[in-house]
Amino acid sequence: MRLLYNSHFKHPKHNPKMFTGIVEEIGVVAELNPQDSTGGTSLTISLPATSTLLSDCHLGDSIAVNGVCLTVTTFTPSSPTPSFTVGIAPETLRLTDLGALVQNSRVNLERAVRADTRMGGHFVQGHVDSTCTITKMTPDGNAITIRFSPANKEVMRYVVYKGFIALDGTSLTVTKVNDQEGWWEVMLIAYTQERVVIAGKKVGDTVNVEVDMTAKYVEKSLKGYLEGLEGQSGGGGMGLLEKMVERIVAQKLASSS
Repeated sequence: MRLLYNSHFKHPKHNPKMFTGIVEEIGVVAELNPQDSTGGTSLTISLPATSTLLSDCHLGDSIAVNGVCLTVTTFTPSSPTPSFTVGIAPETLRLTDLGALVQNSRVNLERAVRADTRMGGHFVQGHVDSTCTITKMTPDGNAITIRFSPANKEVMRYVVYKGFIALDGTSLTVTKVNDQEGWWEVMLIAYTQERVVIAGKKVGDTVNVEVDMTAKYVEKSLKGYLEGLEGQSGGGGMGLLEKMVERIVAQKLASSS
């Protein structure tokens, strides 16, 4: 269970912000205010009366809401209705589906990790790469397989079979990928279905996506290396790529003959 552009100011106690994608709590939208006292957009989330999510909260702390890292601007930690408010920047509204939330919408919540937190999921930044649409939901025993198609097709290059992906802030494993058609699938076991909001969504609904940041680092490093080779005499970078492609094609032809 996991987690966009930080739509908040930097709080010195918690930089850098990281999450695990393990949802701690499901909250309910009390209000999405498109014109708050600051002239911006704010989101207020209500929590169950028994919630301890805000027990150690401070103003400026980071909480991931459906996978989006946001900053707490006000909060009420005690019952009967614990709640907190976060600000949402225009860029966040453009890149996520938070602007489509309505009163009583359910949202995944996770506090930023501490140094002593167990890494039960994967490293998540709360920086959404794209939204995606649920295109298929298939029951499989007591589990369910869900297919997603991203709004930004460029993220497909970071989605790999058995790799990590954060969907509405939930760390999940990719079970199938189709690059040609532009979709991937994940499976939710019964335990996960009870603890995240995705299981309650339906075909046509949107989800926030954050791909595994490791893939981005690998891509950038490899690109820099190949560009360096390309700058050498003889176009080494392209030559290396051509040889790799030729080798792969030859192997495919040999195996099919």
